[in-house]
Amino acid sequence: MVIKEVENLIIGAGPAGLAVAGRFRKQNISFVIVEQTDKIAWSWHNHYDRLLLHTVKELSHLPHLEFPSEYPRYIPKDKLAEYYHNYAEHFDIKPSFNVQVQSIRRVEAEDNWIITTNKHTYRSKNVILATGVNRVPFWPQWKNQKSFKGEVIHSRSYKNALPFKNKKVLIVGMGNTGAELALDLSEHHIDVTISVRSPLLIVPRDINGRPVQLTARKLEKLPFGLGKWIGKLVRRIVIGDLSNYGISISREDPIDHLKRTGKTPVIDLGTVKHIKSKKIKVVGDIASFYERGVILKSGTKIESDIVILATGYRAKVEQFIENTEGLLDRYGVPIDIIGRGEYKGLFFVGFDNYKLGGILGTIYKDSETVVDYILNEEEYPLE
Repeated sequence: MVIKEVENLIIGAGPAGLAVAGRFRKQNISFVIVEQTDKIAWSWHNHYDRLLLHTVKELSHLPHLEFPSEYPRYIPKDKLAEYYHNYAEHFDIKPSFNVQVQSIRRVEAEDNWIITTNKHTYRSKNVILATGVNRVPFWPQWKNQKSFKGEVIHSRSYKNALPFKNKKVLIVGMGNTGAELALDLSEHHIDVTISVRSPLLIVPRDINGRPVQLTARKLEKLPFGLGKWIGKLVRRIVIGDLSNYGISISREDPIDHLKRTGKTPVIDLGTVKHIKSKKIKVVGDIASFYERGVILKSGTKIESDIVILATGYRAKVEQFIENTEGLLDRYGVPIDIIGRGEYKGLFFVGFDNYKLGGILGTIYKDSETVVDYILNEEEYPLE
């Protein structure tokens, strides 16, 4: 078996992997980058058609290359994919495509890692995992699901409303994806219902033309909890009480919720208006399926032709890292971006969603931390 020797191996050529590679280029650090698909930023090429970034462009670019000035404040997914392609060209980042990582294991005696893939085996001192939290679609299962005569799909395969004309659609989950798919379907006059099982945190994307993301950053700095009080008041005025429409609003502050769970609030692009006008129906949690739809925990039957699972993703790094004991939190996400102890030499970029500013803003900062550590390892604590 021929082993390829590399100093730094980046796994994943999405925004996280590109961010690290771009910083490496700036520091003249050698690296190899591999990607399991056939293109850079595969996910952004394959998201649903109407998707725009929910974060403003000035806080969402990769290191050392801002977005073109002509790009809109909220960038469409096709423009974002174009930017990532141009970023790779600008920094001469050339991934090896269609490389699927099968295992990553520590070689204690040599203080490095052996990475087995479908094409080559690598030995590397540093392994930067940039596969992200949205790697594997999560498919929950319900009682009697096989009896359902309709179709169950994951939101990943949704592109636009055209295939759903004259269908009754049930969306399971009202995170940002579920809320936006429901809006897309509703705007195309399709019968759509959302199943919501727990209280939601909903914030408008903009107020009077100003991005809430920028306002939230300023409010967080106010003393005596004043920012949280103002934010709560604004949400009460703009979003309002949705209990009559089947939605319970969480009392938790969105920033506190983000820091505690890593889950962003629902950023409303118009879904709330359609719920209030009853163009989008909201029901409770699902207990089971039956031939023509689902049965809610309340006992109510909901007829559906198609069920879309907007149930999110899992990182699933345990599928290829041997022995992850103590490495992951309860959500299966790496606890730290820098591996410690027996995980020394492992780095995780694109997993930490517990910070204000969105995952792209976090990638910008965490890629800097990783590259700085690799450059100045002796200055960092051993623990």
